[in-house]
Amino acid sequence: MIYHNPVLKGFYPDPSVCCANGMYYMVCSSFQYFPGVPLFESKDLVNWSQIGHVLTRPSQAALEQVPSSGGVFAPTIRHLNGRFYMVTTNASTGENFYVYTDDIHGAWSDPVAVAQDGIDPSLYFEAGNAYFMSNGTDADGVNGVVQCQIDLATGEKLSPSRCIWQGSGGRFLESPHLYRIGDWYYLMAAEGGTEYGHMITYARSKSLWGSFTGYPHNPVLTNRNKAPYPIQGIGHGDLVQDARGNWHILSLGFRQQALWMAFHHLGREVFLTPVTFDEEGWFTAGTDGTTAECYDIAGDFAQKPLPERSFAAPDWYREWCFLRHPRMEQYGLTQGSALLHGTEVTLDEPGSPTFIGLRQQDFSGTVQCVLELDKGEAGLTCYMSEQEHYEVALRRGETGITALCRLNIGGVHQIQKEIPLTGNSARLVIRMEPACYHFSVVTESGETHLGTGQSKYLSSEISSPFTGVILGLYAVGDNTVRFTNFSCVYTET
Repeated sequence: MIYHNPVLKGFYPDPSVCCANGMYYMVCSSFQYFPGVPLFESKDLVNWSQIGHVLTRPSQAALEQVPSSGGVFAPTIRHLNGRFYMVTTNASTGENFYVYTDDIHGAWSDPVAVAQDGIDPSLYFEAGNAYFMSNGTDADGVNGVVQCQIDLATGEKLSPSRCIWQGSGGRFLESPHLYRIGDWYYLMAAEGGTEYGHMITYARSKSLWGSFTGYPHNPVLTNRNKAPYPIQGIGHGDLVQDARGNWHILSLGFRQQALWMAFHHLGREVFLTPVTFDEEGWFTAGTDGTTAECYDIAGDFAQKPLPERSFAAPDWYREWCFLRHPRMEQYGLTQGSALLHGTEVTLDEPGSPTFIGLRQQDFSGTVQCVLELDKGEAGLTCYMSEQEHYEVALRRGETGITALCRLNIGGVHQIQKEIPLTGNSARLVIRMEPACYHFSVVTESGETHLGTGQSKYLSSEISSPFTGVILGLYAVGDNTVRFTNFSCVYTET
């Protein structure tokens, strides 16, 4: 079966995977968005369905006033004796913690804190013992991949933190994961920063405490020297074995807008790369150490295209997200419509505006929605951060209701066009292309183009955050706005 990368499109960075009950389960970072840590299920490592989120209660992660790209970083999911564990960092509070559940489709526990610094934590289980690792500083002040034994029931450290590897020499050593395969312990990590120099490296040892010997040909996987090439930033991976005994790395990566357009605004996505072990126990990955656009793997299944998103399903909002901790009384989410109650909090500030969004998953497509407005402002947004977002909206001014296109770049607002409406209802449309967004309004008189925004200004290369564009509904002011007939359809590339 030939599959195409990425296997999960859009802003789903830092993937981690585990196997249980004949299924694969994956988690990804969520940063300032709530619910936190989207959770996925798959039978084949290629087709992923979101089954919920891990952090569904505000008490599980403090997100108040967290700026863009703050909040919940780099989760790891593991399974032991029927129980799932998810360990992560709240980078804004500096806390490493884990939660657990015995029902992967149910609620997760309150956080259990671990008093070890660093980010990108992981868990390893062996012989009834639990080990916690992160990229941090050990008890002697040595930086690197740091590990300690913990009491899994309480999070209490049972041993001092000890540095077990300092990487292959790349900057920003992070994302450590430990595996026992045969006689060897393999320690896989990321280096180079989650940008164009990103890479996956590893080392191995006969002891889980080391010393670890680096793979002689590190990095084992990177696209940093494949330029020009649309797939870049490959790194931060997790190793997984499929039901046929074959090995793979699930990693993050990103797609440039085009061959010679080095901007990415969809965020870091999930890529699948095959792994092969040699007779000496070292493994190689991908196509000469790089991740390609497609691979042929064993299996009788087909890769599914992106579905159309709408309000039609009873639980359509399962994949949607809010900014920070929402006040749920501001939302009425039912099959067929979304009722949003606005406040004075806007998209320009690190609070929790009335906003619900869906990750943009491909470069080309159309988003549209009908809304009714009596006062204030409401519309559709292409949201990257408080400083960078584009809107097509309706608002009531002194002379009545108008439709407008507004670009916010670096905190500078520009209204490209604003026209009066004769009624209080209209269809707002965003047409997406790799290089730009086109905004328009549709009334009984027809469709009127209101403006265009270049997507590069919502990219991580220009905008400071390293998340991805969220396509959202929002309302501002003392108003109640009903959104209906929502549709998001992609022309897949």
